[in-house]
Amino acid sequence: MKRFLLIVLMVLIAITGATAQAKKFKIGVSMALFDDAWLTYVREDIIKWGAAHKDVEVTIVDAKNDPANQTGQVENFLAQKMDALVIMPPDASAVEPITKMVTAAKIPLVYLNRQVDNLPAGVVYVGSRSIDSGIFEMTELGRIMGGKGNIVIMMGELAHEAARNRTAGFKQVIKEKYPNIKILAEQTGNWKRDEGKTLMENWLASGMPIDGVASNNDEMALGALLAIKAAGKLGKIKVGGVDGSDDALASMDKGELDCTVFQDPKGQADEGMNAAYLMAQGKPNPKVDKDHIVWVPYQLVTKANYKSFMKK
Repeated sequence: MKRFLLIVLMVLIAITGATAQAKKFKIGVSMALFDDAWLTYVREDIIKWGAAHKDVEVTIVDAKNDPANQTGQVENFLAQKMDALVIMPPDASAVEPITKMVTAAKIPLVYLNRQVDNLPAGVVYVGSRSIDSGIFEMTELGRIMGGKGNIVIMMGELAHEAARNRTAGFKQVIKEKYPNIKILAEQTGNWKRDEGKTLMENWLASGMPIDGVASNNDEMALGALLAIKAAGKLGKIKVGGVDGSDDALASMDKGELDCTVFQDPKGQADEGMNAAYLMAQGKPNPKVDKDHIVWVPYQLVTKANYKSFMKK
């Protein structure tokens, strides 16, 4: 009889263990938009992360740059009883309804890439410190310009904190390090190459004596270069960007783009998903700082080191 009970107990333990092993954590990811060059890298790396974690089921949806649309997606995720959510907001200042809804449901929440202020306890942000990229870019661009001349600034979407803080980084460096560089104009190009091209065409047509272009991202910088080349001013106007995209590095390889700042898509994707995964399991994350943030550092890309980034 004792032997029979022992066998039954062993079978129950085996079944329980198998059930535990079969448990899949469901993580819902809502991205601000799919139609963006750099965010495509992030999405691809999230997919790769999911493929490498057999005990996780990842669902990724496109908010199409619409906060209301994203709120509906989060409601669907909660109805699907996701174990954790990773949210990249179109507008980081409009996430309060999402934060309240998810925390009320006691579901782990991670904000990715677009920094959210005043994170409540238990909510994590994963991303890169935006002002650093502006500081890195302008420091190198100013050096290339010889510390003097006139620049124009191409800003991303004004609702995006990265656009504001990268621009703040530019201005901080000019004020502290390059007082002989003058800002002639600043305008949004909404992160897009075609809008960057149009902006640059308009500025050149106005007759502004432009020596440099400080762009909030690579796409607008590449658009500016199209206009600069068409005007026969390639090499005369120095151009910098942010992201370290494949196209930007290829442009540097051709001697066109002067500098960029590498924003690590794999680093952000992996750390964002790892944070959600650990929270879903109730495990601590040693990378989360006292402000509930996991920082993924930016890296300056110059003509001296760009080839090493082509491998990344």
